[in-house]
Amino acid sequence: MNPEALSSWNANASHWDETMGADGNDYFKVIELPSLARLVGVKPGDRALDLATGNGLVARWLAAEGAARVIATDGSPAMVEHAKRRGAEVEVESDAVLSYEVLDVTDKEALEAFIRRETESDGLFDIITMNMATMDISTLEPLAAALPKLLKKNGGRFIATQLHPIFTAGISRLVEYVDSPATGREEFIHSIKMTHYLRVATSKSVFMQQQPTSQLYFHRPLHEIFAPFFRANLVMDALEEPNFDDEYVAAVGDLDMGSWRRWTQIPKILAFRLRVGGGGEI
Repeated sequence: MNPEALSSWNANASHWDETMGADGNDYFKVIELPSLARLVGVKPGDRALDLATGNGLVARWLAAEGAARVIATDGSPAMVEHAKRRGAEVEVESDAVLSYEVLDVTDKEALEAFIRRETESDGLFDIITMNMATMDISTLEPLAAALPKLLKKNGGRFIATQLHPIFTAGISRLVEYVDSPATGREEFIHSIKMTHYLRVATSKSVFMQQQPTSQLYFHRPLHEIFAPFFRANLVMDALEEPNFDDEYVAAVGDLDMGSWRRWTQIPKILAFRLRVGGGGEI
């Protein structure tokens, strides 16, 4: 099903780029980027690979943080073109070398060719990132198998973020109006209703209501997300479930009552870090 998934991203690429802009939306800046900063830990001179780069947000951030070389890839040729354009337009205070190319992480042959080229020329990577994309691809097995061949054994790390599997399971959001016994005033309670989690069929949805076409979401419960990586001898050493908090919601002030940002007790994102088993300290 990955060709269909990539087709939708090609169709949505221009809208996605326009909406995210050069700096990203609040999901990126408030939820994703702080987790990336904590888990990636860029060191001067690091060699980095950004998978599913979109319009290059994370790739440019890696360069700005001090990575010496950043290869930004995406399975969507349209997305790669936007990343190239943004990379040329956005000034990054860095001497990093950024390059862009198409790479489908579900394509075993393409991954093997990429591995051969990189390991025979410039070597392995200190950092591999994949921001908000593991739920968008049909299989994690080729990626998991490739990571030990691409990551440095001592200190190399793979950091991924994705929609929390709660949100790919097909849920209903509920807003209840109740009288608070403490204040006597009306309050709002935000909750969710979930009927399926372990076995959920691939579904179509949108991340932004105005995008041209829906995209495929590949739901995986937690054990299915991590199983391919564990089988590939990767070890998890960090896990986060970030979200907007009540202070952020209060500061924004004019959020619609049905905005997902108001569900501050339900984590929006799953962020994790993996390294090759037996590797050194990060």
